[in-house]
Amino acid sequence: MKVCVIGLGLIGGSFALALKGHRLAECVYGVDASSRHAEKALELGLVDEIVSLDKAVEVADVIAIATPVDAIPQLAIKLLNRVSDKQIVMDMGSTKEELCELISQHPRRNRFVATHPMWGTEHSGPEAAVEGAFAGCNTVICEAEHSDKDAVAEVENIFKGIGMAIMYMSAEKHDTHAAYVSHISHITSFILATTVLEKERESDTILNLAGGGFESTVRLAKSSPDMWIPILMQNKYNILDVLREYIHQLEIFRKAIEKDNREEIRETINRANTIRKILDKK
Repeated sequence: MKVCVIGLGLIGGSFALALKGHRLAECVYGVDASSRHAEKALELGLVDEIVSLDKAVEVADVIAIATPVDAIPQLAIKLLNRVSDKQIVMDMGSTKEELCELISQHPRRNRFVATHPMWGTEHSGPEAAVEGAFAGCNTVICEAEHSDKDAVAEVENIFKGIGMAIMYMSAEKHDTHAAYVSHISHITSFILATTVLEKERESDTILNLAGGGFESTVRLAKSSPDMWIPILMQNKYNILDVLREYIHQLEIFRKAIEKDNREEIRETINRANTIRKILDKK
């Protein structure tokens, strides 16, 4: 099997490394809009060869799109216009509803598999690629019923081959759940970081007083705006819904502190502690 990865940053680069590391592809091609990224990916051994998009369609059995999400729909349609009924196009983006809606009427929609590997870090670019990145994590396949069975099976084999478990859901449910468990975490980190920077003007004080809790909470604030702005825009309505609830909970907590309501503060913290029971099951 020959695989081409389009977009050689954190996700695409790590995926290419995983394919090579697990010997799931006889050749891994790479495509990237940035010549610097393409050269660096080749230098780091993430891919075997850098090719053009046209060449990718000619040589690859599987084409994986790992670009920022705002570029995925157009690329998906462009590729579906040209692939054969034996080739597979898949994406690895964090939003699904808009993409799946836009390609829903394409005559080769059946050769597309919409996926979201639930893994990532705050870093970006080819240098951020991590060996063994996806092992032990979940990947979501959306609208599998609209893809050919052989295409879904091949994609399942790839993800299982790099150590991932697979979940299935609709594009709508995926975007709703992603807003709550992934996207809000980044927003919280962005806003906490900007709040501290606004109120604490002395960088030395931030550096000297920042403990592990602060560092772990704002870690995601180092994430790339080029990746996250498209995600926030594509999942806008789910994120706005999450933000309304988040702001509501913050307001409840603020009022409890304001009124010296120790019991309500305790109740909120105890309730929050129960999240560990869920996360510790992983």
